[in-house]
Amino acid sequence: MVEIDTTKPHPARMYDWYLGGKDNYPVDEATGRQMFTLDPRVPVMARVNRAFMHRSTRWLAEHGVRQFLDIGTGIPTEPNLHRIAQRVVPDARVVYCDNDPIVLTQAAALLRGTDEGVTRYLQADVRDPDAILEGAGKILDFSRPVALSLIALLHFVSDEDGAHELVGRLLSELPSGSYLVVSHATADFTPEESKAATEKLKTAGVTLALRSRAEFSRFFDGLELVEPGVEVPQLWHPELGEPVPGQDDGVIPGYGAVGRKP
Repeated sequence: MVEIDTTKPHPARMYDWYLGGKDNYPVDEATGRQMFTLDPRVPVMARVNRAFMHRSTRWLAEHGVRQFLDIGTGIPTEPNLHRIAQRVVPDARVVYCDNDPIVLTQAAALLRGTDEGVTRYLQADVRDPDAILEGAGKILDFSRPVALSLIALLHFVSDEDGAHELVGRLLSELPSGSYLVVSHATADFTPEESKAATEKLKTAGVTLALRSRAEFSRFFDGLELVEPGVEVPQLWHPELGEPVPGQDDGVIPGYGAVGRKP
């Protein structure tokens, strides 16, 4: 039986609430509303991150990537990554990974009727990269390029947990021609609001590790950045998707980038 902890908020369920979903609990909504009081554009930020995932996945599929490992996928929201990729490459292989049991429940419903040899869900935590690599290796061919997607995830992984080292470990098993895709919140543009958000989430039991542009860029050390490099998410290849309503009404405090492993 799936055990779901409803006593404290979970980032995946808060993200679902921001997007207007139904797969969240009162504790997630309550914490989400606290974030909303600090910056009423939080739902716009969530949608901008989602749109960045859509555009980066489309770009990767159009540039020959046939395998995707999406860690921290969150509660499925249509169209999810496999829908985007498989519109371009029908036989694209996709492995989703998240540590919240409710995501497993929802993913089972989402993936019902799909080819399990093409799309699969793995319950694991990014802090256990060996478990992820072992599970993903059962469906993905690590001798061929893989896109490692970490959307709005790493700002929930502290330096003490070795965020940069975890990404390095995951990339170490992927061959030349693989890609890293990351979006990440930052305090660079809104330092006071970001400090307050970090403190509120810490009180609720959620780690928020906002990183500067330089700290974000470190995730791509040794990789070849795809143009336009490190950018605010809504300005990364905007021609590949539709703009999110409200995205230009103020700063979106985050970065997005895609890098290729040489």
